[in-house]
Amino acid sequence: MKRQFTEYLVEWKDSLNRKPLIIRGARQVGKSFIVKKFAQNNFNDIITLNFEEQAELKQLFQTFNTEQIMLNLETLFGKKIIANHTLLFFDEIQACPNAIIALRYFYEKHPQLHIIAAGSLLDHALNNMKSSMPVGRVEFAYMYPMSFYEFLWALGEDISVEYLQNYTLKQEIPLAIHNKLLELIRVYYIVGGMPEAIKVYTQSKSILEVHKVHESLIRSLEFDFSKYGNSSQRDIMNRLLNFIPKTIGNKFKYVNFDNTIRSNIIRDALHLMKMSRLIHFIHSSKSNDIPLQYGVNEKVFKLVFLDIGLSNHILKLRLTDINNESIFNEGSLAEQFVGQELLTLPPCYLDHAIYYWAREKRNSEAELDYLLESGRTIIPIEVKAGKAGKLKSLQIYVSEKKIKKAIRFYASPPSVVVSETSIKVDKKMQEVKYQLLSMPFYLIREAERLIQDLN
Repeated sequence: MKRQFTEYLVEWKDSLNRKPLIIRGARQVGKSFIVKKFAQNNFNDIITLNFEEQAELKQLFQTFNTEQIMLNLETLFGKKIIANHTLLFFDEIQACPNAIIALRYFYEKHPQLHIIAAGSLLDHALNNMKSSMPVGRVEFAYMYPMSFYEFLWALGEDISVEYLQNYTLKQEIPLAIHNKLLELIRVYYIVGGMPEAIKVYTQSKSILEVHKVHESLIRSLEFDFSKYGNSSQRDIMNRLLNFIPKTIGNKFKYVNFDNTIRSNIIRDALHLMKMSRLIHFIHSSKSNDIPLQYGVNEKVFKLVFLDIGLSNHILKLRLTDINNESIFNEGSLAEQFVGQELLTLPPCYLDHAIYYWAREKRNSEAELDYLLESGRTIIPIEVKAGKAGKLKSLQIYVSEKKIKKAIRFYASPPSVVVSETSIKVDKKMQEVKYQLLSMPFYLIREAERLIQDLN
């Protein structure tokens, strides 16, 4: 299946400043598959070491003598390692911390070699070996579930992707095309972006078969908890796995999960799930400028789950009619979709952080779904599940931060308006004027480009 990540791998391969590449991502997002497919198309040969499946391979890295390591690999696999012709792939490298350390010496002594490492629980290993980490001698890239565009490619909808990539605000999207793309969004809501689920759907067109894949994937995620948490933490993470999809779109409150467990214990379990890249924290930021990180309140956050399809499976959304209009009435699904898409935006070498805004003044609360950093500009984003909805929180934010442009994602065709209104904030009336770019969900990957086209 076509992945945008492949384009980054090609750029890495041809880079003059190339370093060993470590790919970070959750289990089953396609890391191993894409590396092997990339090697097939760009190298004469590949040597793959899977440290989970072949634990004996760890013995090769009891030394950091790279010449000896390469000699042992050539003898073991019966093939020569030739620079620019052979790709070395260290899969599930978190199971062999010495192999991570060895990447430093490969870079220093054999910079011409192409080496890629990957692992599903890699962040845990990296966190535990801070002092030995080959800082400056490796580079990172990040993989996520397949985006909506990648889902369209898998369905053979290449022309639809090209249409969206070339869309301009001067165009009017015909209603028939608009409805078709919304229907595909509905399908994506249920199937999600896990490659195996998409593969099964493209082959069978059966939502029931997709549910079977989702169930298997969730059991695999639960099994992983035993690899990095104690028994108490495993129990909490199992419960969080089933609880978090219910909280999407809302501020996470420890007391709502379990008021009998200390918040620091729940926080530690969330941190473990974050390092497994099963969840992503959406922190509240009050910053008036870039970077939004400067205004973050670490105690105030929402969560985005790994994948919308898995999230809906946990919520027991077992729709056989994927055209059910009621799907779009669920605001949490829309926020999960938008958050998931924002995380997968290029470039792949950035571990994207996304934020939201919350105003918690008494009798004047407001909350904006997402904040997007675009160059030196903050772009506020409001997500509406249906075709309309009030924009009071967006208007308050625009007024407070003196923002000139904003985005609304919803289910209606695109539009651009200059919004002029009066709002009551802290018992005072304030005039608000800004450009509002309203776009259907299927245009989210074009949002930054399109808003820059506004005057």
